[in-house]
Amino acid sequence: MAITREAVEQALAQIGMPDGGDLISRDMVRALNVEDGAVRFVIEAPSPAVARQMEPLRAAAERMVGQMSGVSQVSVALTAHGPADKPPAPSLKIGGHPTPQAGPTKPAGVARILAVGSGKGGVGKSTVSSNLAVALARQGRRVGLLDADIYGPSQPRMMGTSKRPASPDGKTIIPLQAHGVTMMSIGLMMDPDKAVVWRGPMLMGALQQMLGQVQWGELDVLIVDLPPGTGDVQLTLCQKTVLEGAIVVSTPQDVALLDARKAIDMFNTLKTPILGLIENMSSFHCPNCGHESHIFGHGGVAAEAEKMGVPLLAELPIDLDTRLAGDSGTPVAAGDGPVADAYAALAKKLIGDGLA
Repeated sequence: MAITREAVEQALAQIGMPDGGDLISRDMVRALNVEDGAVRFVIEAPSPAVARQMEPLRAAAERMVGQMSGVSQVSVALTAHGPADKPPAPSLKIGGHPTPQAGPTKPAGVARILAVGSGKGGVGKSTVSSNLAVALARQGRRVGLLDADIYGPSQPRMMGTSKRPASPDGKTIIPLQAHGVTMMSIGLMMDPDKAVVWRGPMLMGALQQMLGQVQWGELDVLIVDLPPGTGDVQLTLCQKTVLEGAIVVSTPQDVALLDARKAIDMFNTLKTPILGLIENMSSFHCPNCGHESHIFGHGGVAAEAEKMGVPLLAELPIDLDTRLAGDSGTPVAAGDGPVADAYAALAKKLIGDGLA
C-alpha cells in the first residue's frame, strides 16, 4: 500500500515534546514531501538553542517513519527558526587602562614580533605592512598582522575584511583571517565612521589587550603596523613587548627623512634593534612609455641606511596597482607583477636573515 502524507502526519503526532504537545500539534514539521515511497521533511525548532537539544527527537522521527509500510527512504532535517545566537562581544572596553606587568612579554605561540614604523604619516607604512605580511604568508610562513594605529586603522580596508571578531567567553578575542594572514585591528571593533577619542592610557590599554587577549595561535612572525610619530603606542610596544626589532619606512625626500631619523632615534633610545630601512615610493615606471621617474627623489633612504650601518631592505616603487589593490582589499603582493615580486624578494630576504 502506498504511503500517504496523512499517514506520516499521524505517525509524527505520536512523538511527544518534553515540554508538552507533539511535532504536529506544535506545528514543527515543514516541507513534508511524500513521493514514490520516499519521505522527506524538516523539523523546525523555535530557536538554535532548542534545536541543539532536539537531535534525539529527530532521530526518533526518522526511525518511526522509516518503519512504516510503503516507506522506502526517509530523510529528516533539523533546523531552527530565527537567527543564530550571537557570540559575546569581545571585552575591549573603551577607556580601559593598561594592566601592570612585570616586564616585556609576547603572546604565547608567537616566535617573533616585527614593528613597522615611520616618523610621519603618508609614507606607505601600512601598505608595506599588509603587503609584507601577505608576501611572507605566500612564502609559507605563519604570519600575524596587528594594526596598532588606534586613531587611524586602515588594515581592515587594505586586507578586505570588516567582520567583527568573535569572543567565545567575553575575554579572549578570535582574530580574523585574510589572504593567509591572521589579523586584528581596533578598526574591526569600532564603528568605522566614528573617531577614537582616547587619552594615552586608553591607547596603551587597547594595545596590551590586542596583544594579550587575542588568540594569535602559532605564528612564525607577528607584524605590528605602528602609527606615525613617536608617541604612547610606540613607547608601550617597545617597553612592554619582546620585539625582534623594527623596520623603518620612509620616502626618499628630505622632509620625510627628517621624521624617519626621529623614529630611528626613538627605537635606539628604547633599545629596540633597527633591522633595516625601506625606501617606499622610490621610483615610478610609466605604464605607457616605460620611463622611470623619481617623483620623490631617490637614494635618500639608502644613504641614511649606509650612514647608520643597517641594511637597506628594499626600494619599493610607486604605482597605480598598489593603490587600487589597497583600496579593493586585496594587497598587491597577493597577485603577480613587478611590485608583487619586490615584496616577495623582501620577504625572502627577511626569512633568509632569520628575521621572519
